[in-house]
Amino acid sequence: MTDNLAYLRETFLQPAPPPGGDSTVLGWLKRNLFASVKDSVISIIALLVVVWFLINVVDFLFIEAVWTGTNRLACATVAQGGTLPDTWHGACWAYVNAWFTQFMVGSYPRDQLWRPITVAILFVATLTPLLIPKVPRKGLNAILLLIVLPIVSAVLLLGGVFGLPFVETSFWGGLMVTLILSFIGIAVSLPIGILLALGRRSKMPIVKMACVTFIELVRGVPLITVLFMASVLLPLFLTPGTNIDKFVRALVGVSIFAAAYMAEVIRGGLQAIPKGQYEGADSLGLSYFQKMTFVILPQAIKLVIPGIVNTFIGMFKDTSLVSIINMYDLLGIVKASFGDATWLTPVTPLTGLIFAGFIFWLFCFGMSRYSAFMERHLDTGHKR
Repeated sequence: MTDNLAYLRETFLQPAPPPGGDSTVLGWLKRNLFASVKDSVISIIALLVVVWFLINVVDFLFIEAVWTGTNRLACATVAQGGTLPDTWHGACWAYVNAWFTQFMVGSYPRDQLWRPITVAILFVATLTPLLIPKVPRKGLNAILLLIVLPIVSAVLLLGGVFGLPFVETSFWGGLMVTLILSFIGIAVSLPIGILLALGRRSKMPIVKMACVTFIELVRGVPLITVLFMASVLLPLFLTPGTNIDKFVRALVGVSIFAAAYMAEVIRGGLQAIPKGQYEGADSLGLSYFQKMTFVILPQAIKLVIPGIVNTFIGMFKDTSLVSIINMYDLLGIVKASFGDATWLTPVTPLTGLIFAGFIFWLFCFGMSRYSAFMERHLDTGHKR
C-alpha cells in the first residue's frame, strides 16, 4: 500500500500560461500561409500565379482597352486594317458601348425606351423595400411587387392601350428578357413548388401520385425539352385558331421547370422539421392550412433558403436557353452581335462574352449575398 502511495502527487503543478496568439496580419500569414517550408513554397508559387493572372486581366480589360470608336477600325491592328500596333491585345469596350442599348432591351423601338426604363425604376422601387427587413407593410409591398407590377409592366411594355403603340414581344430582347423571365419564373415557381411539395407528402393517393408524376417527369428532362414542348406542343392543346405568344410559352416552360425543382427543395425542408412540431400543432387544434401556414412552412423555408436561392440562380442562368426557340436574351443578343461586320475583330467576341458574364455574375452574386444575409437575420434558433 505504501509503494502505491509513492506515485501520488503531493503538490499541484502551477497553472500553465495561456497559449500565445497573434491576431495581426503577420500572425495570420504565418499560421495559414507560411507555417512550414512546404506551405511557404506553395504560397509563394500561388501568389506569383495570381499576380501574373491579375496583371494580364487588368492590362486586357483596362490599360490596353479601347473605350471609344465608331467601327471595327478602332479595335483593329495595322495587320487587320486598323491603326493599333500588331502587339496590341486589349478589350474593345467601344463595341459594347455601341451595342449597349441592344444588349439591354433588344430591338425595342428606340423612341419608346422610356417604357422599359419606367418598368425598371418601378421594379427597383418595389423590390428594395421588400428586401429590407426593417421596412414595414411587407404584405402591401408584396402585393405591389407580385401582382400590381406585372400588370403595369405588361401594359407599359406591350402597349396597345391608353394611346401606347403596340410592341410585339418579338422586338423584346437582351437583359430585359432575362430579367422578366427570371422574375416571373421566381414569382410563379415558389408557390407552385410549395403546393407540389405538400401534395407529394399528402396522404391522398391521387394527389400524391399526380404531384410525384409531374415532378419526376419534369425533372427527368432537360430545360431545352421543356421549352420545345411549351413552344410547339402547348398550342396543340388549344382550340384551332388560338395562338399563344412565344414569350408567354417561354414563361410557362421556365416556370414549370423551376417549380419541379423548387418542390423538391421545399420537400427537403418539410422532412427536416421534427415530428413534434406537427404533433404540437395538431394538439392545439389547428387545421391543416393553419398548421402549414403558421407552424411548419415558416420553419421549413428558413431551413432551405440556400437551396431556394440556388434554384433561383440556376434559373436565372438557364434563361439563356430561350435562344433555342428564337428568343434573344442577353447572351443571345451578345452572340448575335458577333456577326456585325461593323465591329468584326478578333477581340470582339471575347469582350462581349466578358460583358455578359459580368452581368450574370453581378446578379447571381447579389442573390447569394442576400441569401447569406437572410440566413444570418433568421438564424434565431440558438440565440438568447
